Order: sequence, then structure tokens, then C-alpha cells
Amino acid sequence: MTGHAPEHQLRIDPADQPRATIIFVPPLFEEANRTRRTLVLAMRALAADGFAALLPDLPGQNESLVPLANVDLDQWQDALAAVVAEIDGPVIVASVRGGALIDHHAKATAWWRLAPVGGASLLRTLMRARVSADREAGLTSSLESLQTEAATAPLLLAGNALSPAMISQLGAVEAQPVEPLRSIPLGEGGIAGTPLWLRAEPGEDAAMANAIAADIAAWSRSCGIS
Repeated sequence: MTGHAPEHQLRIDPADQPRATIIFVPPLFEEANRTRRTLVLAMRALAADGFAALLPDLPGQNESLVPLANVDLDQWQDALAAVVAEIDGPVIVASVRGGALIDHHAKATAWWRLAPVGGASLLRTLMRARVSADREAGLTSSLESLQTEAATAPLLLAGNALSPAMISQLGAVEAQPVEPLRSIPLGEGGIAGTPLWLRAEPGEDAAMANAIAADIAAWSRSCGIS
């Protein structure tokens, strides 16, 4: 997003020279708020293990001066790639849920994904929540009517005004192949913990954060980053 001030970045550094930089890409939209505290705990654990950890805001997110309604997935992909390009040394991009939809343009050393989700599934969840909220407010809407509205104007979903381009891209996008990649589920056979992105309010899970940090550190070693 040229012409705008640099976006905020939360960075936690180790005491000494970092072994690598872990760039976290949180879930998209309101799911990001529900997981942020746990991801920050994971960043602190990684810093204690010798990694630098970075959580960048992208255009339209958090403190950004760019309206979300002016942003689409292509811009997020490019903005994340630009963040990665500025980092010296090995970089692991660690994405959660919908964050995996925008991480593939980055020139990283390796990728790590937790519970990646397709854009169509994410969009359906957002639209169903909007239909339910409308019903509680005495309004009538449907998935079909929302799709029609979204074709020509920004659509308000879970407090976020999403552009027609964003809606269209979400409906078709899937996480793209990258190498080397570790893709891990939440729960059995993966990271133990609860799906924080489903909670009504933001929360934190320290055990889950430590498990995320440990798994990323182990993956780093598997990729030859010591």
C-alpha cells in the first residue's frame, strides 16, 4: 500500500542475536482479536528460546490508517511479502487459520500453518453470523441477499466492512502450496488447546502458546535453522 505510513509491528527480540525471525500471521477479521493474546504469549516463549518474533499489522488491521473497506487479499499478500523482505536472516512465516490464505507470496525460509481454513468456509461463517445477528435485530437477510449486496458495495460482517473485491476473493481462495511447510491441526495429533477463534470474547491459553512455540522451534531445527 504505497502512499501510506508504515503499519505498526509488534516485535519481541531475544537477549542475543536471533536464530531466526518468526513472523506471525493471525487469523483474519474478528478471529484475530480472539487469538492475539495467545499469539503474543507464543512470541514471548520463542524470544526466550532465541528467536525474534514479529506480529505485523497489515493495511486495514488494528491501528492501520487504511480503511479495511479499501483492502483486498491481494494487497494483504503483497504487504506481508514486503514485511518479510525487510528481515535479515532466516524467516519462518507462522500462519493461523485464514492467515494461511495470504502467506504464500512471502519469500520465507519456511512456513508453518496451524488449522488452515479455506476462504469459502471462512466467508460462510461470517455471513451466517450476519444473518443470525440480523434476525435477532428483527431484520430479514439471507446468504443470497448478502452475496447480492456484496457484489456492488462493502458488506458489514462481524463489524468489518469488506469490499466487493475482498468478498469475491474470499469465496474462491484456498491456502496455496509452499515449501518447506509444516501444516498442523488443532487438537488430536496437533497443537493441544481450544479453538480460541470461536470464543465470544478474546482470551488466552498459555499452554497452547507454549505448544505453538515449541512446535515452531522444532520445525525450525528440522529446516536446518539452529
